[in-house]
Amino acid sequence: MKRKRTSRRKLFTRRRLAFLALAVVSSGLAFVVFEARVAAAFESVERAAPTRIVARPLILRLGDRPSRADVSKHLTDVGYRSVRRGTPEIGEFRLSGRDWRIGRRPIRLGSYFDAGGPVRVRLDRRGRVRAIAAGERDLPGILLDPEQIGTVVGPDGRDRVNVSLDQLPGHLIEALLTVEDRSFYEHGAFDPRRMVGAALANLRQRRLAQGGSTLTQQLARTLFLSNERTVFRKLREAAIAVALERRFSKDRLLEAYLNHIYLGQNGGDAIHGVGRAAQFFFGCDASRLTLGQSAMLVGIIRGPSVYSPHRQPERAEARRDLVLRQLHEQGYIDADRLASETESSTSIQPRRTRPRGARWYMDLVRRELATGPGFERLDGAGLTVVTALEPEMQRAAASVIRDGLANLERRRPALVSDERTLQAALVAIDPWSGEIVAMVGGRSYGASQFNRAVDARRQPGSAFKPIVALAALQPVQQNEFTLASLIADEPLSVETPQGAWRPANADREFLGPIPLREALEASRNVPFARLGMAIGPERIVETARDLGIESRLTAVPSLALGASEVSLLELTSAYAALAAEGERVEPHAVRAVLDPAGESLHDATPRSRHAATPAEAYLLTSALRGVVERGTGRAVRDLGYEGPVAAKSGTTNGSRDAWFVGYTPELAVGVWVGFDDGTPIGFSGSQAALPIFTSFLKSALGEDGDRDFRFPDGIEMVDVEPETGLRAGWRCHGEPELFLAGTVPEYGCGRTDRLWREYRRGRYDSDVMEDVERWLRRSLGSRRPARVESDLRRRSGREPGP
Repeated sequence: MKRKRTSRRKLFTRRRLAFLALAVVSSGLAFVVFEARVAAAFESVERAAPTRIVARPLILRLGDRPSRADVSKHLTDVGYRSVRRGTPEIGEFRLSGRDWRIGRRPIRLGSYFDAGGPVRVRLDRRGRVRAIAAGERDLPGILLDPEQIGTVVGPDGRDRVNVSLDQLPGHLIEALLTVEDRSFYEHGAFDPRRMVGAALANLRQRRLAQGGSTLTQQLARTLFLSNERTVFRKLREAAIAVALERRFSKDRLLEAYLNHIYLGQNGGDAIHGVGRAAQFFFGCDASRLTLGQSAMLVGIIRGPSVYSPHRQPERAEARRDLVLRQLHEQGYIDADRLASETESSTSIQPRRTRPRGARWYMDLVRRELATGPGFERLDGAGLTVVTALEPEMQRAAASVIRDGLANLERRRPALVSDERTLQAALVAIDPWSGEIVAMVGGRSYGASQFNRAVDARRQPGSAFKPIVALAALQPVQQNEFTLASLIADEPLSVETPQGAWRPANADREFLGPIPLREALEASRNVPFARLGMAIGPERIVETARDLGIESRLTAVPSLALGASEVSLLELTSAYAALAAEGERVEPHAVRAVLDPAGESLHDATPRSRHAATPAEAYLLTSALRGVVERGTGRAVRDLGYEGPVAAKSGTTNGSRDAWFVGYTPELAVGVWVGFDDGTPIGFSGSQAALPIFTSFLKSALGEDGDRDFRFPDGIEMVDVEPETGLRAGWRCHGEPELFLAGTVPEYGCGRTDRLWREYRRGRYDSDVMEDVERWLRRSLGSRRPARVESDLRRRSGREPGP
């Protein structure tokens, strides 16, 4: 019996050992799998980083002629401080006379890193950059900090900037280890002595006074767990910490901690890591942190909301001093350094507001990148997107939209309603590059994200007439037109499948035959309806396509008066082609996309198309300048803009849409005002959109603008007699007019007088008859009296005599 019992006990023991061994092996295998998953997740989190969207960087090059005010404003906007004397420190600048000194901060664009440092820019007497020097080294140019306009963070909402351990100052690491984990390099995942000490301290004070977590445990919690205080969460934290310690070196874990620890909030984005926190709180790169700044960042870790430098500056200073005292106790700094640091105040960078209205621009950037390869997701991709946005222009655009709408509502209180909100949109384009430098898609992005500058399709009214005029002036028509061509401003009725179409002028009057230039300047509808019918709606559609308008255009007579719907961006881009001397460049918002390694991912070369010759474009520019000087746009001058500008207003039937679109040699701008549902606003384009347009030009370019339009080859200027459209000459005087080379009227009005006298006297031959016919066709058109028409036919042998 004893043997049997002994045998059973041995069998039972063996089974227990087998089960125990199996459990140990299974647990080990499970932990190996768990460890591999933790390592993979850690690597994935390390690779993930926010995508940063920045505005156009300001670059100073040799030979440039920069504006002192613009450079000063840019540096101030990105957090630099102006000083009056001495050598500027990093983050400071002094622009005095022709000697500029800038303490450039380090710049990161993807993996591109410029260490910055002091630079000196010297100008010549004409204000051009003649020398750029960094110490003893001459430079061809320098790049100044671009303004960040947005961040696309991952689903966790974390905004951070990766930095490597060797880029960080030693005192930051010393402060962190002193306060958070002094024996970090000595223990494993846990620190038993610290855990026991923390437990005793908590028992003594009967509250959670100290934490016993190591840096690795804090890292595990930050990366993978919530902040809830449960036993299960603590066990998971411990297991993850062990896995991390087994897989990665101490330096790697410390670097990850410094890149991921939570340090504050910027609106809806959480600030993680010392790299982003250094920029956010101090306006500097983490590599340039001072001892006081490092101590303050380490102090924040205990309670980012409690010790926030922006909201609780006194508490943040007190916490910084506590960290400095601990550094002194550990022998890292001496008493003199401690006294010096605690007596001084750490300068905190104010919260910088991003350009107002830039969220519509951000949406446009996302849409543009969505069409490119590899840009399906921006969140967590770690990209750097360099845009064409000009922050100051963007701020000006948002401001003039706000003020312009408020002014209209003061003038007409009925526009204010609970049912609908008066809206406006503005877009500004660099005509030579096609870059969209500013865009506002509505009154308030928070109230409506619909981008009225890009997605809304509305009738442009008379703002479409320059496209009709260009189609007529280009020498591809059988009917040759010039700016001096006479077009009848007389009642017109056209039969259409929908019935008779009778266009009317805004003043309900008719002026008789008027030159094409005058018809455009005064925005006469009937002459343009006749012009559109003469060249054909199909030709107008073709010209609009050449200028980049892709919306559906119906080839009907009313197209000449802007009856088909287009977007503000399309129409402004078409005007931009005229400013660029006939070269149409596809509008775009993105200049470059850099991957985390700094390699370019985006072809920044926009598509371009030859839409008109420089001479043809200049004819339109000349006529549209007349709109501002004498026509429907003359209020631009009344409101104080004196620079060169060509523009056109547009108003749809019932005053539902108000447009004003124009350009200078360096900027094309379009403005639309109206209600989303098409409710009439009771203002014309010159009344509602023009003041916004003018205010923006004055803010963007100054009251005097910049350079003038270039006078191209292929243009001839002669004096023309307005009543006939022929050259001024003997017995008649005229006014200067521009013509494409080869289209100048063949005979002057004085020459025609002599021909007409010979004709009336019966002394004529075939050459004289051709001259008279040509003159009558150009000067009188359909107004030739019936008796003259009959007499011409009879004398030329085409009709029998009486």
